[in-house]
Amino acid sequence: QIQKEEKNPSFWNAWAQRTLKDALTLQVLNRNIAKNLILFLGDGMGVPTVTAARILKGQLNGCYGEEVQLEMDKFPYVALAKTYNTDAQVADSAGTATAYLCGVKANEGTVGVSAAAVRGQCNTTQGNEVTSILKWAKDAGKSVGIVTTTRVNHATPSAAYAHCVDRDWYSDGEMPPEAVQAGCKDIARQLMENIPNINVIMGGGRKYMLPENTSDVEYPSTRGTRKDGRNLIEEWVDRTKDKRGYYVWNKKDLLSINPSSVDYLMGLFEPGDLPYDLERNTSMDPSLTEMVEVAVKILKNNPEGFYLLVEGGRIDHGHHEGKAKQALHEAVEMDRAIGHAGLLTSPHDTLTVVTADHSHVFDFGGYTRRGNSIFGLAPMVSDVDQKPFTAILYGNGPGFKLVNGSRVNVSTVDYQQNNYQAQAAVPLRMETHGGEDVAVFSRGPMAHLLHGVQEQNYIPHVMAYAACIGQNKDHCQKGNSAVRSSALAPPTLGLVITVTWLLC
Repeated sequence: QIQKEEKNPSFWNAWAQRTLKDALTLQVLNRNIAKNLILFLGDGMGVPTVTAARILKGQLNGCYGEEVQLEMDKFPYVALAKTYNTDAQVADSAGTATAYLCGVKANEGTVGVSAAAVRGQCNTTQGNEVTSILKWAKDAGKSVGIVTTTRVNHATPSAAYAHCVDRDWYSDGEMPPEAVQAGCKDIARQLMENIPNINVIMGGGRKYMLPENTSDVEYPSTRGTRKDGRNLIEEWVDRTKDKRGYYVWNKKDLLSINPSSVDYLMGLFEPGDLPYDLERNTSMDPSLTEMVEVAVKILKNNPEGFYLLVEGGRIDHGHHEGKAKQALHEAVEMDRAIGHAGLLTSPHDTLTVVTADHSHVFDFGGYTRRGNSIFGLAPMVSDVDQKPFTAILYGNGPGFKLVNGSRVNVSTVDYQQNNYQAQAAVPLRMETHGGEDVAVFSRGPMAHLLHGVQEQNYIPHVMAYAACIGQNKDHCQKGNSAVRSSALAPPTLGLVITVTWLLC
């Protein structure tokens, strides 16, 4: 069913003309100095995931879906980032995190070290450490924060503070004894020691902070993993209790704090990763949006501004498991957090960047009709095996299944359920990453510098340049930190669109 207005050429012409007028306002570049920096990282959020999440968002709001805008779609600048690692054509989350946080391409499986470091070889760590934009911001006097739906010592967040030749060394319990003896530090320990004054740390990962004989506060049968006997949570509490510091482990305690009276917050809401948003215990575990709101409000206490890394980390996990519904709902929730952060900040003085570390072998197609459920069937059956198929498919993964030597008939299963594993062409226990470029959306001061097709490690250099931190300070003359109102583009005309259908 085509919308009545879509049949009229004037509808499309008028929409395009409004978009053109919006684009013309971008000729006045926002060259302000960025007081605040926010990086939203959708782990595994390739372009097909962005498109499918857009459609899902619209369908959740009662629309066809294709015509709506994600919050990230509203950003005025879009670039493509090349994601390869120095030793991998198809990247992993550790080497890519080093690129977009430390500004240096690196080997897969390593965080916060250059390509001279070799994965798993402890003795290649020293002398090959590289620092992150989070540290550059902290050294410049800004507040800094990390929010993730994974473990706080997972690949993405760990590159912000750790220097480790193996992303899996979450605690010393996961390290080879020889690496511990050689003096290498686990990632949880580095979170406490490398940059000891990170203002906001939120996510999962309690078990890596606790001794192996210590029970988890929420799940007594779950124990800590640390062999060195250290309780890093207690150490953090002792260190910050006289500095307006608070530790929380559940949603109620998180939402009960007054952000204006907090300078340090650690929130560890699960022993491992946080649950998928579709499975979240809404009374115990906060959403990504709720965590981001508290984080921004705390970080804004610093008149010098802040740097915040936000990871929608379980988009990646949903795809690895072949569970597209989980992955796409994670992406929609991250987009909601992007919109909320936008309400709490201004593009006048805040550079916000949204990107992914890598893609997945996820896609959707099959000549589906307009408004078709993103999790639905293609409108025809295969002309080879005469069986129906879903629009969403994976190139490989756990969704590959044969019954009596042939493909499963998906009409006999509930392909709309949360944990349905979409069919895959090649059988694997875990679906793999994809190697194509990923999108980089940007808004705020100097956002126009994120343009074209760039190496992924270019991203933190632009963000640092915009904020006058790190190595790019020559353009920041004293007295030039005041925002020049003439450089700010006028509000986009798109905000005044009143056609109800467009507001889906």
